[in-house]
This record gives sequence, structure tokens and C-alpha cells, in this order.
Amino acid sequence: MTAPSSSAWPVPVSVAPDVLADIQAEFSRDWLRVCDESRRGVLAPPADRRFRSQAWAASGQHMLLAHAYLLSARALSRMVDAAQVGEALRNRLRFSIMQWVDALAPSNFLAFNPDAQQAIIDTAGRALSDGLANLVNDLRKGRITQTDESQFEIGRNVATTPGQVVFQNPLFQLIQYTPQTDTVYERPLVIVPPNINKFYILDLQPANSLVRYAVEQGHTVFMVSWRNPLASDTDGTDAATWSQYLDDAVLKALEVASDISGQPQVNALGFCVGGTMLASALALAQARGQRPAASLTLLTVLLDFHDTGVLQVFVDEAHALMRDRQLGQGGLMPARDLATTFSFLRPNELVWNYVVGNYLKGQTPPAFDLLFWNGDSTNLPGPFFTWYFRNTYLENNLKVPGRAQAAGLGLDLTRLDMPAYLYGSREDHIVPWTSAYASTQLLRGPQRFVLGASGHIAGVINPPAAGKRSYWASDAAALPGDPGAWLAQAQEHPGSWWPDWAGWLAGHAGARRKAPRRAGNARYRPLEPAPGSYVKVRAT
Repeated sequence: MTAPSSSAWPVPVSVAPDVLADIQAEFSRDWLRVCDESRRGVLAPPADRRFRSQAWAASGQHMLLAHAYLLSARALSRMVDAAQVGEALRNRLRFSIMQWVDALAPSNFLAFNPDAQQAIIDTAGRALSDGLANLVNDLRKGRITQTDESQFEIGRNVATTPGQVVFQNPLFQLIQYTPQTDTVYERPLVIVPPNINKFYILDLQPANSLVRYAVEQGHTVFMVSWRNPLASDTDGTDAATWSQYLDDAVLKALEVASDISGQPQVNALGFCVGGTMLASALALAQARGQRPAASLTLLTVLLDFHDTGVLQVFVDEAHALMRDRQLGQGGLMPARDLATTFSFLRPNELVWNYVVGNYLKGQTPPAFDLLFWNGDSTNLPGPFFTWYFRNTYLENNLKVPGRAQAAGLGLDLTRLDMPAYLYGSREDHIVPWTSAYASTQLLRGPQRFVLGASGHIAGVINPPAAGKRSYWASDAAALPGDPGAWLAQAQEHPGSWWPDWAGWLAGHAGARRKAPRRAGNARYRPLEPAPGSYVKVRAT
């Protein structure tokens, strides 16, 4: 994904003269008030966190500059809201204006940021030299450093749940985690994470690992660890297709877990894009008369792409055709492009905050496991990406029975009738919760929908011991078509949704039996300890 294409601006944008006059008048009134308060020395610091430090408050000129910037930003926002255009173009305008406004904040420039200037004085210039060193280092890496990466090592203090790799092919490794209870449920749990990131978002550290939590509940957990294809690879992985990922990865993982556990069906969990792949793979299996999953858990997953939130600004036919020409027959969608796209969805938090701290103040960002993971992106095979972009975000084909195809067969999600647990995050800007809820209208089995507080990642990674946030659930027998109607009848519960899911999953996991003493079986022998080698390959 890249910035919205030029085809996003097919018509001149105008604002009704009376509305424009009102916006101008409001700006003038507020500007005169701010100037008067500044002259009298009573201008209060703005609420915006970028301008809250003592250095800003102590400088009348810089304070006036901050207020001028915020007034201008508000006027531009009002003009976009009043523009006489369709809603799709308005959203593109809003996104583009946000990028420019956030980039031009005076806090982002050393000449206009008294806080950064004070840091240089306080450190006798060291902040300036450290900031330049940080900038050079990030230019070499090709990305902004968001955390102190020296504090983390995969397999040492992230992705530490013990286990063994029991299968691998050019697309993925399959990890079987070591039981931590004397008995385990007979039916295993297979997790399919998104392949645009590393799997260990679900196994960060022991205190916030969903993997470890599931193992401690008595489940035999298998995890798909995706291969991170590189430009230097010569085995053709850069030409892997959507169909290959469904057949040779997702369905293969379910098959191996079924073989090792001796169970004809497994419980399957998909997170984000991994859930879209998992549901598609199960639909492909269904088209062949196979039913490899006894239950389905989808965490912040899009199956109906009618409303994709802010990501919709990147979606049009021109962009799809460009990617088809670039990558449709092979090549890699770079991790850097994907990571940059997602960072600029929240530029103040994930871009400019670090520009100021790292480069202007010469600081090292604090160690944070989630941001370490966030900076460890993966490349995607071009044909896989182009199929996914066109058939989901652009044409929404998965929603229509038979329209999307894999391995020569039409995919029909409405034939999936296994019990399903569906989760959405209320402040999710990548998968709007109402779109996660829309999956309830496609799947046909008994379903439970749960809505968690917070966003796309923090809502999912919410361990019970932390005692944070809350979730909404309803015990009503039927799920209404309107997500608002569901929310109106749902009850809010304090804390994590994990125990709710664990209780549901236990009902589909079968009887308990003695935990196996070793991973794998005669056909699938352990290859190396978890987390395996694939997850340690960084995109270049």
C-alpha cells in the first residue's frame, strides 16, 4: 500500500461560500483572542501533548506559534468536513490533510521546538550529536526506531513459550508447544497469525502471551510461523499465490496437527489477515467435502470488506492495476512499504513522536516488547498480495459465494457451519469492530461475538492478570444483523476477554487425557526448538 493515487482527485473541491465565510470568521475571532491573551501574558498552554512541556509554556513566541498551528489545523479540518464532495473523496481528503498537518507541526522542527532546544542546552550539545547518530542509524535501517531494540532477542525474552518445530516447508514452520499441565484436551488448537507480521505478537513475554495462556488452560497449541521471503531467495517463494498459502500452509498446518494429535478435527484460531486466510482455507476444504476444523475463532478479522475504515483511502482500481503490473507474476511486496503504511495511519503516535524524541532530543526510546514486534515486519510474495488486495479490499469477493476462487474452486464462506467465536476491538482503526461483527452474517454455525476495549493489538493482547480494560458480551440466542442493536443488549464486563474465550473453547476441545511427553510423532519429528528459525529472519 502507498499513498492514495492521483485518481482519488477526479473533480475540483469546493466549499459553499457561506460556510467558508463562517470558517474564516471563526478563525479570525480565535486568532484575535489568542493574540490578545498572548500580549497580556495570560495565554494558556494548549491541551495538545506536543506543546505541554515547561519549555513551551515559558516562551510566549513559541506558545503563540503552537496556537496558530492548532487554529489553522482546525480550520482545514472544518473545510474538509464542509467540502462539497462524496464521502469517499472526503475521507481521502481528510487523510491527506491529516498527513500534511501532522507533518508541519512546529514541534517537528528544531528551529521551532523550544523543548528540543532546551535539551541541547541541558546536555551541552550531546542531544544534538546523539540525535544525528540516531538519524543516520535509522537511515541505514530504512525505518524509524520505535523502541530500544537492544533489549529484546527473539527466543530469549520474546517468543519464549517452550516447544518444538515439528514441520516446515518453504512457506511456514509449525510449532508445537510443550504442555504445562498434567492433562490436556484431546483436540488441539491451531493458531494462524497474520503473515504481514511475525507470530510472536501472540507470544511476547510470559505475562502477556496468549499462547502461554492457552497452554496453561490445558490446550495442545500449534502455531504457524510464516517464512519471511527475501529478495535473495532463489526457491520461487516470491511467486507464491493465495491458493498456495491456503493449501500448502493453512490446510497443511491443520493436517499436521490433526495427525500428531490423532484427532480428525482441530480447533482453529485466526488473527487479523490470518483469520481471513483461515476462513478461506476452511471454505476451500468445504468445497472438497472436507471438515478439518471443529470450531473457529476469529480475532479482529475481516471477511466482509464493505467497510475497511481508514485503509479504504488506499483502495482503488488504479492502485490495484499498478500492483498487478509490478508484482502479479512475482517479486516481493516490501515489509518497509507495509510498515510505513500502517505507521502513517497514526502519524503523531508512530512517526512524529519518534522524530522529535530520537532526532531532535537525541533520546533512545524506552524498551517496549509490542513496538519491538511492530518493527519486525515481513515481506509478502507479490502474487499473494495482489490477489488479496483485489479480491478483498477492492472487490469484496469473499463475501459473495463462489466469486473468489482458490485452487480452481469457488469459496463459499456461508457453508462454514462450525461453532465460531468472533472478537472485535472497539477502537480498532484497522478492522472496525462493526466490520468484524459483519462476519456473523456470513457464517452459519452457532456464534458468540465479543467486543473488547482498546485497539487492534492492545485489545487482543489483554491478559487477565493485568486487570485492564473491559469487554462486552451477550448471551442472547440470536445475533441481530445490526451491530448497534447487538451492542445495546450486550453487557460490559471488567477485565480481559481471555477467560470468556477459554470457557467457550473448552466446550469444543473434547475430553482430557495425559499430556504427551514429547512433541511430534513418527511422521513429524521435532526439527528445532521453538520459536524456530523462520521467525528470526528480518526483512531487508
